Amino acid sequence: MATEAMILDADSKARRGFLLALGAYLLWGLLPFYMKAVAHLPLAEVIANRIVWSVPIAAAVLVWAGRTADFKAALRSPRTIAMAALTAALISVNWGIYVWAIAVDRTVETALGYYINPLVSVVVGALLLGERLDRLQIAAVVLAAVAVTVLTIEGGKLPWVSLALAFSFAAYGFFRKTLPIGPSQGFLLEVLLLSVPALGYIAYLIATGQDHIVSGSGADTALLIGCGPVTSVPLLLFAFGAKLLRLSTIGIMQYIAPTMVFLIAVLIFDEPFGTTQAVAFALIWAALAIYSWSMLTTARRAAAR
Repeated sequence: MATEAMILDADSKARRGFLLALGAYLLWGLLPFYMKAVAHLPLAEVIANRIVWSVPIAAAVLVWAGRTADFKAALRSPRTIAMAALTAALISVNWGIYVWAIAVDRTVETALGYYINPLVSVVVGALLLGERLDRLQIAAVVLAAVAVTVLTIEGGKLPWVSLALAFSFAAYGFFRKTLPIGPSQGFLLEVLLLSVPALGYIAYLIATGQDHIVSGSGADTALLIGCGPVTSVPLLLFAFGAKLLRLSTIGIMQYIAPTMVFLIAVLIFDEPFGTTQAVAFALIWAALAIYSWSMLTTARRAAAR
């Protein structure tokens, strides 16, 4: 009976974790619609409000979860604050590129960037952490490199939007692991650090009459305030969901958001998608299929031991 109860409890946790993570990925997949809605507003003002309005939500969740003691301890650690400042800078760069790319009709490139991201993370792990790559992972990375080469030759330049998103998020993930606090505490610390310059910038805009949060229309005010929930809610859903799921499950689910973004870009935003882009995406999808198979195989072997 005890064993049966444990199995049911594990299944319940896995189901709850799946729903939380699915909610996060669906919200991320729909995010281009919101970013399109704020595309007429200055990029810096959008990012600043995205940071500032995330603070109360992140703080409320931390209080609700009863994890304020960990957060207070982090505030007393100069090393933790320094590392959080680095991860905050990396995620703000990622946010900035993403918002800008959607505003200028380069949403397809953002989807490609987040498809490439897990493969970049594999390379980062191999180069910086000494993690060994199996043959399938090496093949996946090679296919991704070929896709980037195809796009570079066709466009006459590197697909820098995709690469910048992939590498900035991979670097964020790498350094985020060094923070000795949980994901919800870390997120609050990051947005708190970023809120100092963000609040200063918003105050400057208001003082000079260049803002849209006070001087703008009611719709613009609502959109800027809404940047907080659309940023923080999926991140927090993912943070809580990931704790209840196996890494292999998260690994497969992470393709939901870029697939939604890709379909929105091509079918709804009507962004150009020619033969070269089709070839590049086919190579990336093949690389991800190989990578996912490798990941699932490794997980099965570990479970069988």
